[in-house]
Parts: sequence; C-alpha cells; structure tokens
Amino acid sequence: MTGASELTRIGMNYRNQWPGLNHSFNSYSAYIDHYVFDYNSGIGLIVNGNRESLAQLATNEVGLAYSYNLKISEDIQWRFGGQASFISRDAYFGDLIFGSMIDIGSGSIGAIDDELSGIALDYNHRFMNYHFGTLFTTKNAWLGLAAHNITEPNVSFVDEGISALPVKYSAHGGYRFNLGYGGINNTFTNTYQERSLSIGFNYKQQAPFNQLDVGAQLFLDPLVVGVWYRGLPTKYRLPNNEAIIGLVGVSLPTGVDIGYSYDFTVSKLNIRNSGGAHEISVRYSFLWGDPKSRNQRARTIPCFHY
Repeated sequence: MTGASELTRIGMNYRNQWPGLNHSFNSYSAYIDHYVFDYNSGIGLIVNGNRESLAQLATNEVGLAYSYNLKISEDIQWRFGGQASFISRDAYFGDLIFGSMIDIGSGSIGAIDDELSGIALDYNHRFMNYHFGTLFTTKNAWLGLAAHNITEPNVSFVDEGISALPVKYSAHGGYRFNLGYGGINNTFTNTYQERSLSIGFNYKQQAPFNQLDVGAQLFLDPLVVGVWYRGLPTKYRLPNNEAIIGLVGVSLPTGVDIGYSYDFTVSKLNIRNSGGAHEISVRYSFLWGDPKSRNQRARTIPCFHY
C-alpha cells in the first residue's frame, strides 16, 4: 500500500498491549510515503519498534518500500511492491532466572551455569529482512496478499545458533458500501461529506500459528467508528478467541486523521488480568506539488481509514 492514496502521508502509531501484567509489550511505528505520478510508483520509509520488558527484548526495524501501480482502468488498479529492512534485536538476560540456576533443596538462586554460557547477558543481533505484497483495488473493493520474512533470516542470540524466522503469509480484503452523502464538506471544491460502511478481514499465518481479524467501520465524515473481532476456531484444545476491538477516530478536512482503539480481551487471560490493549494512531495526508502540471488528481482507495 506504499503510495496507494496517491498523496504524501506522514504518520505514527503507538500500542501498549496488556498493561495490567507486570511485563507489558509496547510497540510503535512511524512512516512517510509519497506517490510519484510520473512513474506510477510509491516510495516510503518506515520505522518499527517493539519492546518486551521482562528480558528487555527490543526489536527495531528501518525499512525502505517501493510499489508500482498498474492502472487497468479508471477504477481498477493493481499494485505490487516490496520492502527491504535492516533489523536490530537487543536483549539483556541478566535478570532472567533459568531452571538450572535454582537450588531445589534451599530455593536459592545461583549464577548462570556452563550450559547457558553460550548466551551473553547483554546481546545484540543485526540482519536484513525482505517482504513482498500485492494489492488489487476497484472503486469499492480491495484484496491483497503479502509474504514477510521471505529469506527466513536467522534471529538467534546464541553464538553459531540457528533460529530461522518463518515466513509470514497474510491475506486481506474488504468492501465499502456507499451510504449516500452528507452536507457540503468544502464550499470551494463543492465536495460532500462521505457516508460509508466498510467490512473487511485480515488473515495471517506463520509456521503453526494463525490469526483472523474480521470487522466493520462506519465513516460519517468526519467521524469513524468500528468494531473488530480477533480469533479463529481451531481443532486444538485451547480456543483461539483473543479480543473484541472497539475503534473511534476523526478525519479532519485539514488532512489530519486521529484514531484510538481498545482491545477487550476475551481469552482466558481475561480483561481484568491483561488490562486489554491501547493503540493510538495519527496521520497527516497532503498533495505534494501541483497536480495540474501532471493532469492528475488524488484518489481515495476504498480501504479502511485506520
């Protein structure tokens, strides 16, 4: 979706997952992407990061993305692109307690033994990673496929150890129903407020793990409200029912979009223990340069606002 809005976008996201636990999981993302009309291409820069407090495990990614837009017709377009990322993983194992460190008789905790000597207490690992994806859009529908970690890079902290990061496959799509128009949004351009309902899904699979998000968003310009369900019925003993997500946001005429979502945990972890999850997103979209010089205009893809 790099450059898919045919605008220049700058944004960031922050997520605090399970703050009710002693050791929560925090993640953030910042990005900028731009559409080059003359080459039907999108270019972008993205920075992702996450941190888990128990082992102080931090993963940071800087990626360059490119996409090409093949215009099949005025309303039907096919995009495909890729991303190359430099990833840094850092961890501190000095605060961890391994089973071999515990004296069963006295309960005392000793030093790290020889079996764990291959793990440095303060460790870092650097590697490259690559992702590819494609997106097919019509006036009101979209369908995309993506593959992450296609080279299955080694993420092991242990010297000469091999721990391949499996390929993650994903499929996402949806449809937007137009509900007519509201009042005039801009008297100068004579544009009207959008009224629409969008439904969609996002399925991901990585090695034996899978996840399905399904949901809907109602856009009553400038207000966005939505509800999502994360879970997937499985044949295993543990049910794959994770959360119900509520979302609210505003899409301002200035090009600023602000959104907030909260995950209500419905698994056995439950909302009282986990504290759910909070996520905030902010984005600013604008048209770079003079569109008249290229005889082009910015288009809005039918995908979700958040």
